[in-house]
Amino acid sequence: MIPEPTSPPATAVSGRRFVTSGLALVTVGAMTANVLSYLLHLLAGRMLLPEGYGEFASLLTAQLVLAVPALALQTVIARSTARGGGESDARALTYRAAAVVAVLAAALTPLLSWLFTTSLTAAASALVAAPLLVLLAGEQGLLQGRERFGALGAILAAAGLGKVLPAVAALALGSGAAGALAAGAAGTAVVVLAARFVGSRRVAAGALSAGASGSSDVAAVLRASQVQLVLIALSSIDLLIARAVLTETDAGLYAMGAVATKAAFWLPQAVGVVLYPRMSRPEQSLKAVRTTLAVLLGVGAVVVIGAALAGPLLPMLVGEDYRPITGLLWLFALEGAVLALLQGALIGAIARERTALAAVAWVGLGIEAVVLSLTGSMLAMLVGATICVAVTTAAMAALVLRSVAAEPAR
Repeated sequence: MIPEPTSPPATAVSGRRFVTSGLALVTVGAMTANVLSYLLHLLAGRMLLPEGYGEFASLLTAQLVLAVPALALQTVIARSTARGGGESDARALTYRAAAVVAVLAAALTPLLSWLFTTSLTAAASALVAAPLLVLLAGEQGLLQGRERFGALGAILAAAGLGKVLPAVAALALGSGAAGALAAGAAGTAVVVLAARFVGSRRVAAGALSAGASGSSDVAAVLRASQVQLVLIALSSIDLLIARAVLTETDAGLYAMGAVATKAAFWLPQAVGVVLYPRMSRPEQSLKAVRTTLAVLLGVGAVVVIGAALAGPLLPMLVGEDYRPITGLLWLFALEGAVLALLQGALIGAIARERTALAAVAWVGLGIEAVVLSLTGSMLAMLVGATICVAVTTAAMAALVLRSVAAEPAR
């Protein structure tokens, strides 16, 4: 008797459809934000020229580094919410984190102005957005943990619009880097209010249960912050060192090439966002981490090929001043694709509360800093950064997969 063909269980099919739907919704929102961000970089590069664009890109990078607690906060709140944590505790934690970042921003503004040889106004305009990004991250964490991916995608898109459109308008009016950064911060503040309204809308009964947070959540944010910090540092250290060791023009060229690195890095972020709640649950974590890394590898390969093909078009988009980097665009994208894989491994570590594994990434960062400081050309810096990141990523992925596989499902 021939056995009848079997169909996948209904729960498995619905689970795959849910993940696919979530990926689509978050990808649309993230892609909208990313495209707008890259448009801002292209327009800033054209309007400010390599010398002025180097300052603009460096200030944006400093803003991103100071906003590291925002990335950590989102992952901690999403993990807590996925496990049944409460909304009021999540918001209290968000406000405390935003206050700390605001104090740090005020304290670091003079140092940033001196380090980048820029005005206090420009430095303050860059850092004022950091606490706003923390507030926004708290709301995004609630939506992510509840797996409300449609609302999350909409907020991601709105964040891109709120940051970029005012900044572009300021550039068009000739306000320079400081004016563009300040305008972007004002737009971000508006999006924070919108996200607060969306995040407060009640979902299905019982979705918001009371959870214990308190000091353990603060400690969790600190642990996750060091993981996110090393990731952001690894994705930004070459850009920061370039401004110190390269000529002003070469630093501006490197900053424009790094746009491809950021594109390849942030493009597949929806994969980790959607699968992160499943990484947080012991019975689903190993499969979710493996799936995340596999998808990121495939997306990265496509992005690198696309960058190689699109390289010759760069001068038409941003001007002939940037022609020297057209043949290197694929290498910038390769660095970003490897960083995306590293991000997938690191958020897997955060999801399973294995943040101590990030020590490997910190060692990789130290080695990269030494290597890049010894380079004297744009090509040497790019090759050195890519190799250091690739070795670090391979080690981190292996450690995280082994750690998750060894943990029994509960």
